[in-house]
Order: sequence, then structure tokens, then C-alpha cells
Amino acid sequence: MAAFLLQHPMAGGLALLGILVPLAIHLWNRRPGRLVQVGSLRWLSTAANRRMRNLKLEQLLLLLLRAAVVAALALAVADPARLIPAPPRHGQILLSPDLLGSSSLAAVRTTVDSLRKQGYELRQLAPGLPRLSGAAWRRFDSLATATNVPTRFEPSPDNLWARVQQAADSLPERPLHVFTLATQSSFRGTRPTLPSTVHWQTVPAADSGTWVQAAYQTPRGDSLRLLLGSSNEAATQFRTVAMRLPSANGEVRVPGLPPLRYEARSNGRAVLQPTTGPAVPVQTAALRLAIYHDAAHAQDAKYMQAALRAASLGLPITPLLTVATTLPAATQQLDWLFWLSDTPVPAAWQQRTTRGLRLWQEAATAGVPTNATLAQPSTQPIRLLRRDTLASSPAGLELWLDGQGQPVLTRTSQGRGATYHLHTRLHPSWSELGSSAELPTLLLPLLQPDLPTSAAQPYDRRSLAVSQILSLKQATAASPRAHLVTPPTYADVRPWVVMLAALLFGLERWLARRRVVSSASATV
Repeated sequence: MAAFLLQHPMAGGLALLGILVPLAIHLWNRRPGRLVQVGSLRWLSTAANRRMRNLKLEQLLLLLLRAAVVAALALAVADPARLIPAPPRHGQILLSPDLLGSSSLAAVRTTVDSLRKQGYELRQLAPGLPRLSGAAWRRFDSLATATNVPTRFEPSPDNLWARVQQAADSLPERPLHVFTLATQSSFRGTRPTLPSTVHWQTVPAADSGTWVQAAYQTPRGDSLRLLLGSSNEAATQFRTVAMRLPSANGEVRVPGLPPLRYEARSNGRAVLQPTTGPAVPVQTAALRLAIYHDAAHAQDAKYMQAALRAASLGLPITPLLTVATTLPAATQQLDWLFWLSDTPVPAAWQQRTTRGLRLWQEAATAGVPTNATLAQPSTQPIRLLRRDTLASSPAGLELWLDGQGQPVLTRTSQGRGATYHLHTRLHPSWSELGSSAELPTLLLPLLQPDLPTSAAQPYDRRSLAVSQILSLKQATAASPRAHLVTPPTYADVRPWVVMLAALLFGLERWLARRRVVSSASATV
């Protein structure tokens, strides 16, 4: 049933007093008729009585019409509106794919079931925000609570910041309860400002098992060194295990790992082949690193040299490091070139990235002040004081972010190599990176060889803190209710009331003119 509302009832009430005007005119016009001397009073008396009866009826109808016109205009002045009830808006539960595929889902099962009982609908935080049926939810829940769930998980391929922003735009004015893992690899770009209807709860990923990050054969060729990795929400750690070099097609056994088979290939290279997954190539040479700097970046070079030497302690074979103020020879074989200068990198060295060189560059502009901290799990926050004004490359991968979601270190792949761009500097006037004890830990994963097809990524359990994923205001916001009170909308009906008043006025004029014509005919 439609409901109506008068938005200005006081003005309408005052205008309604205009009904007194036609009533007063009606009463004023009821004066006695004139006496007409005619021959036969008997017929005059009968005709007068009939005329007076007809006139009285027509005047009453005109009175009602005129009062109705005034009432309709008074109603239009009161600004009437029809209330349109808003459609129901159910709360939404958004679950990220990486959480659905991990054993961490069991930690939020009770909360999700409670929200579903309150009326929340279940969706997957994926393209199109597909709904999850009750059967699908029970299937995921049973997998998460099973005792044989593997520790390996697939990280979310989406940028969760962008995906939640898309959900907030696609489902406006609805309470959204988001559940995701907090792994760093799932957050890229700039942290958005989300509406107050979003309540985001992060779940730490389960600690990973042990995996082989790299394998090295000593120069004498009699032993093998394995770089083993393990990861949790705070950090990814590596350790080195040395063993005797096995025979061809022999087994390599490491506690906590499935058996590995040592295979010597026809090209003279060897690999470690696990039971499942890609093979790990066996390296035979140490990394070759070079730092080139000018006078303005001398202090940056000292910080970088110290950090690289500290990071090399985590590598099975100590890398070869050179520091110089002259350009490396074009024939020099390098794995890494740290270019600490505002001058452009020569084209010859830029082209070497396609053949496997990794090129590091710092901010080359004056930069702008900033007040942020590096968004990395650390006991001590690393402050950033200045950053460049260059945006990250669209094809680049953000490796380090600050607490505001801005990239600090980006990587752009080029052939078999890559270019790393640090959007700040190691100089104390730019950041606290150079003096931080965390810098070697941050550089170590970059120096280690990549596994084929990024096989190490599913093991990375490093997580961001809630304060880095959401702003302080959003993180402390109360959880939205399952059904928000939606204000109704109003449809303006004033034009229709005015049209009604015009119609009544036209009818009143027609009846009034008809009465005048009838009176004139009766007089004649």
C-alpha cells in the first residue's frame, strides 16, 4: 500500500484556509429575488419554486468544485510526496580464493556461519563476485577441517585491495564482511579508501613446510649445498645444508623433504628432481655483483656494500662483489649491477638485462617529502623520508610497499633479466633503509635464484599487519549489521496534484458558464 508524506504541512494548512473564499461568495450571493408583476401568479409561483430548486443544486455543486480546487492547490503548496520503500539489502560475506583453498579457513568457520544465520549472503572474492551455495561452502569447510590438508597453497592472483574496492562499488550501500589471508603477495598498488560498510578481517596463513630454493655444487665437485627455505607470517628464513655429492640418478634425502633425485643432464648441467614439481637446477658458479656509484652516491654505496656482504652469509656460495666509481668493462660478466648515480644507464648495459642481467637503480629525481614506513614485518619500523615522483611501470611488480600502499621497490622483467627500481634512496636524508638491520634480510630473497614458474611463491607466508592493509579509521570501525536501515525514496506527486486542480477548475468554469446560459435562456 502506497504511503504519502506532506513535506511542508504548515504551508498547506494555511493555504487550505482559502476554502473560506468560495464559501463566503456562495453565502453572499444568496440574496432575495426581485418581484416581477405578471398576469398569473399561479404559474409564476410554480416556475420560481422550480428555478430556485435548480439554482440551489447548481450552486452547491459549484461550491464543492471551487472548494476542491482550493484544496488541491493547498495540497500542492504542502509539497506532497509518495514514499517508495527501498528494496532489501542483504549483507555480503566475501571470501578470497586463497583462504578458501587453505586450512586457515577453519579459523573463520564459526564467524561465517553466524553471519549466514543473520542473513548474510556468501560470495567469492573473485571476478564477477560469484555466489557460493550452501553445498559449496560445506565442501570448502570440510576440506579445511580435514587432517590431511597440504600446507602448500595458491596465493590470490588478484590484487585484494582492488578486488575489495570493486566489490564495494558493485554492491553499494550493503554491509560487506571480507575474509582474506594477509600474505604480502596478494596486495599491490595503492591502498584504497573503503566505505564504512566494509569490515575486513585478515587470517594468518599456516606456516609453510620446507622447500629447496637453490642448489650449488662446490668448485671441487665433491659436495652439494642446498638452500632450504621456510616461511611464516613474520619472515621467510633460509638455511644451508651440505652433503656429499650423490652419484648420477642417486637419491638426496633431507629431513622434512620428499626424496630428491640427482640427475646429470647431457648439456653438462645437473638438476634435483623432486617427486612432484619443477626441477631445481644445480648452480656451479658464485654470483657476480658490481656496485657503480658517483661522488653524490658514495654514502649510498657504502650502505649497499655492507648490506650485500651481510646478505651473502645466507647464500651457500659467497658472491663476488666489486665496488667502483668507473664503469664496468663491457666484456665483464655480471649477474647484478647496482647503478647508484643520477646519470642514465648506458644502453649497452640496459640491453644486457634481456640476457639475464639484473639492474638496480635508485631514485634519480629530487623527490618529494613523505611520512611513511616500509610495509614489511619487522620489529623496528623503517621510516621513509623522501620518494621520487615516478609511478611504477604498468608491467612492473611491486616487491616492497610502504604503509600507504605506495610502491617502494618495483621489478620489471626484461627477457631473462629484470630492472629493479628503488623509489627512494639509501641515503639518510631519504630513508632509514641504509642504517636498518633489516636491509640484508630484504635483499637476500632478491639475490637467490628464482625457481622455475615461481614455484617458491606458494610457500611465501609473509603477512602484512592490519594497520598496513586498512587505515586506522577503517580498522577500528564497528562490524556492519546484516541489514542496514535503508532510507526510503520519495516520488514527487505535486505535478499530478496541480493537474488535478486544473482539471477541477476547468470543470467548475464549464458548469458556471452553463449556469449563466441557462439563466439567460430562462429570463428571455
